[in-house]
Amino acid sequence: MSESSTRLSVFKTYKLYVGGKFPRSESGRVYEVSDSKGKWLANAPLSSRKDARDAVVAARKAFGGWSGATAYNRGQILYRIAEMLEGRREQFVREVGEAEGLSKSKAAAVVDAAIDRWVWYAGWTDKIGQIVGGANPVAGPFFNLSTPEPTGVVTVVAPQDSSFLGLVSVIAPVIATGNTVVVIASEKAPLPALSLGEVLATSDLPGGVVNILSGKAGEMGPHLASHQDVNAIDLAGADAALAKELEIAAADNLKRVLRPQPVDDWNADPGTTRMTAFLETKTVWHPTGSLGAGGSSY
Repeated sequence: MSESSTRLSVFKTYKLYVGGKFPRSESGRVYEVSDSKGKWLANAPLSSRKDARDAVVAARKAFGGWSGATAYNRGQILYRIAEMLEGRREQFVREVGEAEGLSKSKAAAVVDAAIDRWVWYAGWTDKIGQIVGGANPVAGPFFNLSTPEPTGVVTVVAPQDSSFLGLVSVIAPVIATGNTVVVIASEKAPLPALSLGEVLATSDLPGGVVNILSGKAGEMGPHLASHQDVNAIDLAGADAALAKELEIAAADNLKRVLRPQPVDDWNADPGTTRMTAFLETKTVWHPTGSLGAGGSSY
């Protein structure tokens, strides 16, 4: 190569993250993603309904193993995600800064907060059961115990205005409690979400536990909301009109629906709301004394 020649940059090809793999959109479509000043950044996959169905299949397949893992093991894996993000911090600082029009220092603060949030939820995996479960007082010779169990496959419409911290804040609590998730990334700023897939793939998280789609929530959302194998939906990033449409679509079968909040401060203490939103309670009755060793549950 001569001294006068100019090296061409290798542009990153962004792909979906489905079932632990990185497919292009089944439709072959892409759309342009620009920074806050309108400068072209990349072409992102424009996911189709077929991509959404594939993501649900992958999430359902992964649910048994992930929900059956010990809470301690899930916590270790969430902590490993934070470790891997720490190692790629500079990449995410750049991508978040471009996506949200932030200075390098402000973008770094956002990324650090997102990493810390993974650690925070990692610490909750083996504690949330003690908060929402326990022994219940009953009249009679019985033990009565309530324990939380994951709901199943959760669809999340990620926040539009917080491409990374908001994204992590809606994914981490869902998987911390043993659910699997299909995420529709921010349409205008999907690149940090798609890069997160690369981190998840190298962090011991089983394929299919998290599936990330980019494109139009208005196109994929109704299909996912009405999908019979989706158990719950988080409308965090849906505007009022889309949220109403998805909530109506979700009524086709029994689904938990977490409505969007008027103002979500992603920097605030997240509390336990997003963990408990996608938990079911199993109550077990166990006779004592002369009634024998049998038991029942509902």
